Amino acid sequence: MVQQRGTTVYEQFVEVAPGIRLWTEQRGPVDAPALLLVMGAQATGVGWPEPLVDALAAHHRVIRYDHRDTGRSTWSFEDRPYRITDLAADALAVLDGLGVERAHVVGLSLGGMLAQLLLADHPDRVLSATLMGTCALSTVPYTRPDGSTVPVDALPGIAPEVLEMWARPVVDHGEAAEIERRIAHWRVLGGGRLPFDAAFFRDLERRVVAHTGHHRVGTAHGRADDGGMLRTDELARTAVPTLVVCAPAEPVFPPPHPQHLAQAVRGARLVEVEGMGHALPPAVHRPLVAAILAHTGAAAGAR
Repeated sequence: MVQQRGTTVYEQFVEVAPGIRLWTEQRGPVDAPALLLVMGAQATGVGWPEPLVDALAAHHRVIRYDHRDTGRSTWSFEDRPYRITDLAADALAVLDGLGVERAHVVGLSLGGMLAQLLLADHPDRVLSATLMGTCALSTVPYTRPDGSTVPVDALPGIAPEVLEMWARPVVDHGEAAEIERRIAHWRVLGGGRLPFDAAFFRDLERRVVAHTGHHRVGTAHGRADDGGMLRTDELARTAVPTLVVCAPAEPVFPPPHPQHLAQAVRGARLVEVEGMGHALPPAVHRPLVAAILAHTGAAAGAR
């Protein structure tokens, strides 16, 4: 247990498999409805910005954690390869390890895919789902406003500038250089519609490095087996209240991916956060928190 800006923060490790421990953090009233934050590929739980976590923790018992091969969790892929679906099982194991029966789940990027797996496979554990910066785990075609349809494989792909950056080999020139490389990465992921706050992302990445204990770049999630993830039928019949956040500047899963996702998940609602891309800069915190809290509150009211 640590004190952080007047807030009590509980940190503990949860064993999700023999020899595999995940770092977790809980913030907010212990008797408030739980809200699980699920980060994207190769991203630690510390990637969720502090102001956003604090704002959510005013209403929820907020839980964030480090995936395997990130942050303070066990780095095991080289010796014990795993599947992406195992990361979804990890999220469930985190809830089990912390004694949480049901939680609101918020997922970003790969975290949005893991959240879909949870609401499809374990709907009894999910109070609501909020999905952002991700794509539908469904083969249902996208229906345009004019009624015409688009096959999933014809939806827009990742922006060329993102692909170009991802294709560059990462060379270790030291911690300072690595942090600057990550800032450049965030600039591209931001999408360009909002002013880029380099100082914010520099502070974020410094905290990530301090939290992790090193600046090495992980690649496990990009190499993990991503088979067996489609949940077309399960998403089409789910009763879990689902919110899809549309980021108009999204360069990884650009529109109409959010619209397609909202169609693929039964009863899903769509909300747009102006200027948002594939990042969480300060400018999107207020509207994003407002959208999430309105959704979790509505889900609680519906129950």
